[in-house]
Amino acid sequence: MASDPHPGIDLHVHSTASDGTLTPPEILEMAVQLGLKAVSITDHDTISGSAAALAHGIPVALEFITGIEISAAAPHGYPSGSSIHVLGYGLDLSDKSLNQMLTVLQSSRENRNPQIIQRLSDLGMDVTMEELSLVVGDATAGRPHIAQLMVAKGLADSINDAFDRFLGKNKPAYVEKHRVPMEAAIAVIRSAGGVAVLAHPYLNDLADLDNFEPFLLTLKEMGLEGVEAVYPEHPEAATARYCQLAQKHNLLITGGTDFHGAVTPGIQMGFGAGDFHVPYLLYKRLMARLEQ
Repeated sequence: MASDPHPGIDLHVHSTASDGTLTPPEILEMAVQLGLKAVSITDHDTISGSAAALAHGIPVALEFITGIEISAAAPHGYPSGSSIHVLGYGLDLSDKSLNQMLTVLQSSRENRNPQIIQRLSDLGMDVTMEELSLVVGDATAGRPHIAQLMVAKGLADSINDAFDRFLGKNKPAYVEKHRVPMEAAIAVIRSAGGVAVLAHPYLNDLADLDNFEPFLLTLKEMGLEGVEAVYPEHPEAATARYCQLAQKHNLLITGGTDFHGAVTPGIQMGFGAGDFHVPYLLYKRLMARLEQ
């Protein structure tokens, strides 16, 4: 694979710093083994994964760009049943505004978990925060970790089962989380020297392709510079539409698998279910935009 004339990349990868199951060094090692040309660790509301990768050292055969995935609220006039995720690339990890926002987001996540555990307990499930801490280790706990605990204790058949019956939106143990305003999320990425990209739009209650363009332009006015058009769960028609709109409005096209390790069985970094490919050219264009 390393000699593939059309090397692939993955600009959407999660580590143990949020809800993935591989450490940042393990992600770098796997990327090299798979013959990927470039990767970005984009953990939820934390830059710890990117920082750990840089501290470990990036392999010579691999290119790396710092990243994050921020949970933001939909702009006024665009209701959404869940968070709109914004990816940030090429961040200065020491940026004060970025770190201040992430401190608030991390605190919100930590306050949410006991509420979810309490709701599960109210449903008659024997789960505790102490048990959750053993599952999480040094990472930031999230719903996937709670789902792992439920599976380990025989309270759910799988992580998907835990979400489908208990942890997903509008399910009995779901607790709303804090979301930063969209404009603030984009602004803080830009203040840290980064490029803001709309993550997997088809999954964010934005599947109506006919009405997607006004939403995208609203975000562009806020400073958005790209759209993650290439994504394993995007139908071909959606990918084509997102790419067409990105080109029309001078926005970057990015792509990634949303790899979480064992949390997303069947999804391989860089390859999705096996036939997924994000061309290296998209990484080069992203880097060129950052250098402007």
